[in-house]
Formats: sequence, C-alpha cells, structure tokens
Amino acid sequence: MKFPFSPVLASLVSVACGVSALAADYFPPPDSDGGWRTLKTAQEIREKAGMDLSVLDAAYTVTERSTGNGGLLVVRHGYLVYEKYFGRASRNANPDMASTGKAFTSIACGVMLHEFHDKIPQGLDTKVFTEKYLPEAFPLDDPRKANITLGQLLSMSAGYWGEGQTPIGMVMGKVQQLKPVKGQDIHDIDGSSLHVPLWTDPGAGYSYSSPSPHIASIVLRHVTGMELPDYINERLAKPMGWGPWGYCLHRGDFLMPHANGAGSTALHSTDVMRFGYCLLHQGKWKEQQLVPADYIALCQKMLPYNPHTPFSLQFEQNSDGHVLGAPKDAFFKSGAGGFCLFVVPSLDLVIYKLGGKDNQYDPALTGLPQPEQSHDRDNWKPLANTPFFEGNPSNSLWRVLELVSLSVKE
Repeated sequence: MKFPFSPVLASLVSVACGVSALAADYFPPPDSDGGWRTLKTAQEIREKAGMDLSVLDAAYTVTERSTGNGGLLVVRHGYLVYEKYFGRASRNANPDMASTGKAFTSIACGVMLHEFHDKIPQGLDTKVFTEKYLPEAFPLDDPRKANITLGQLLSMSAGYWGEGQTPIGMVMGKVQQLKPVKGQDIHDIDGSSLHVPLWTDPGAGYSYSSPSPHIASIVLRHVTGMELPDYINERLAKPMGWGPWGYCLHRGDFLMPHANGAGSTALHSTDVMRFGYCLLHQGKWKEQQLVPADYIALCQKMLPYNPHTPFSLQFEQNSDGHVLGAPKDAFFKSGAGGFCLFVVPSLDLVIYKLGGKDNQYDPALTGLPQPEQSHDRDNWKPLANTPFFEGNPSNSLWRVLELVSLSVKE
C-alpha cells in the first residue's frame, strides 16, 4: 500500500469532505498551553459552529440517562462546542475506554504500514501467521490460520470465535449463534489470544473477537520493534500534544507485560478529541501527515476483508445507512460501558461520548494521577426496558450520533 500526500490535494480533499476552510488550518495546542478554542453561548455556537445548542443538550440528556458516569464533547469547525460531564467523569480523568481503544490499535497499524512498508510490503493483504510476523504462534494449532491476513484481523473476519456468553457470527449479513469459548486471559495476553479457536475459515464470516486486534498489535510489535503504547506515544500522542495517558495495565499486583491491542486506552477526553480531529483531517496534524489518508479512507467503507457487516479496520461505519439519522460517511468505535468516538467528515464533526461503570474510573488501573471524583452516581444503573437499558447499548450511542448530527443547522 502506498500513501501519497500532497498539502494542496489535502486542502481540496478537506473542503470536499466537509472540513471547513476556517478549521482546515486550525489545530488545538495542548491543554497545558490553553487547549481547544471554545464556544460558550447559544448565539456563539449558532454563528460560528452552525449548531443548535438545545439539540446538543438533548444529546447530553440521552448520554446522562444511559450510563452512571460519562459526558459529551463535540467539536465542529475546530471549536469545542460542547463539553459536559457527570458522575466520576471529568476532562482530566483517565477512564478505561474499553474497546474504544481498538481504534488506536488500527490507526497505529496504518501508520506502521506506511513507515515500515519495506518490512511488510503486502500491507493489509499480508498473511501474518509466519515466523517473521508471529513467531509466538508456532506450531500453529489450526492450519487455517496460515491464511489469515492483517486486514482480516483488523476487520474481525479472521475466523476467530466471538467473545462473551452469547457470541454471534455473521455471514453476508445473516446471524449465526455461536457457543461461548475461552477468550483472552490477561495473565497470558499473547498466548491466549493466539490460541482462541476459529469458528469459520478466514474471511468466511465476521465475529466480534478481541483477540484479533491484539494479534495485529503483536505484528506491530515485531515490525516496529516497539511496544504498542510506545509507538502510539511517539507517532501520535507527542505530535498532537496529549496530556498524561496510558493503558490499563494494572490488575491488582499483576502488571500486564504488553498492552492489549483490544483496548483499555486511558486518555483525557480532550485528547480523545484530538485523535478524532486528526482522523477528520485525513491524518494531518499541523504540517505533519501523522496517519496515511488512504488508510483512514478505508475505515469509512465496506472492504473485501469483511463483506459481511459494516465494520472496517476496527471502525463501525455507516456506509449502509443503518444509523438512519446520521450521514453515511460517519465512522466510529464504541467500547463497553457506553464509550464511543464518532467522526463525521461531511459535517466537519467529532463527537466523544464518555460512559463507564464505576470500576472503569479506578485510578489503580493505569497508575496515573487522577482528579478528584464525584461519587454522586455510584452504583447507578439505567432502568430496564427503556431505550437506555444496558442490554441495548447501541440505542443510546446511535441516538447521540443522530441528535448531534441533527443539531447542525447550516
């Protein structure tokens, strides 16, 4: 895969994709240097961001009714238009973002494919179960794994068994019920991920399986010679000016030897917005092309790696319009507890919905200093049989995306 970049072309693409001329050259300084430019009043939000504050407030109400802790941040035209928290959440908290962190693994892999093209020249088409890329996997416990490509791992179509007590598989949009199997074990994150069984041949079906992106992160470790957090820190965090961040590596007295490529990133909320803003700008940050624009484009559409459901390179994407009230170019990644990062290029929009159960805000998970937390919503749960019931997490996520999209009045 080649990722050409031209500043002039990028400017034209930005306008075509919805990034306004006003926002095209704006990139927020680190929070320690003043951070995002913000809008406060309904009039400012309407005039400079073209959004209706009352509809944003409705999106926040959905957020507040869906999780015990959380918040909502919205950036449009380079302005932080909305920022509000409840429960243990706050701007400088570092909660366990759960599977939202899979997006960071994918983007890191996209950077790797460009930077180390000579080491992995077939890119996403690379069959990675080889002594070069995954020596830990040998001898293979299933000969079919030799046919798994990096693109399939990152699109959950490598054939790995889905997780949880009621896993499902999908073949060309048709659901199949699977039996639960043993998944990842944090005490042997590499070995347990590699040896989860296949439920189908590589490429023959989709099942949401966390071992897949973790295996992709093992490939990254061998290709780059760096641990996943270190690679993200050097290639993304430092250029964008993130504050303290990390992975949730601590489990009591046990420290995980490798970050889980399946998630558990822990960032300040405004830094999650920086990450999303970089994706909105086709991987550009100031004068640097941090992420290949071609790779981000692949995250927004159906791919041959996964023709079964709209999930591409760790992002759910709306190209089929299944989120009815949102633009079809929206792409996003959610995580357990009600977290989700949304990017909507046609509306020049980034949205971060925070969520999280109480234990996802435990500062012991990261070892990072945490701000004082409010405990006024500890042990809170949404009412059963409502649109916000925990058993239907997509209801609130999709509704937030729809409402924030609806708030755009230009």
